[in-house]
Amino acid sequence: QVQLVESGGGLVQAGGSLRLSCTFSGRTFTRYTMAWFRQAPGQEREFVAYIGYWSGSTQYADSVKGRFTISRDNAKSMMYLQMNSLKPEDTAVYYCAADVSGSLSSVGFWGQGTQVTVSS
Repeated sequence: QVQLVESGGGLVQAGGSLRLSCTFSGRTFTRYTMAWFRQAPGQEREFVAYIGYWSGSTQYADSVKGRFTISRDNAKSMMYLQMNSLKPEDTAVYYCAADVSGSLSSVGFWGQGTQVTVSS
């Protein structure tokens, strides 16, 4: 069974940076597409960034393009989200996802989430 554990969340001032990490275990990491989603209070969970099997394919939500960078280290079974120029509207619980369809409509596995809070 795939297990996902996020880390790296916290409180940061607007304009600051954070790097989220997702530790993957239980199966062969390179067989899974990965993504980050987020959910703000009172809102639905939304897509943030997607990465294909070998880092050659990435996709971003318009709201984070140019500020966030998704990456993966297949040797370490890790995925990352580098978040720069953070804004208060980036405040949310961030979730790691595995086995993500290309249409982003299907996710096989979720992590438990990590809180990111951006103060103004």
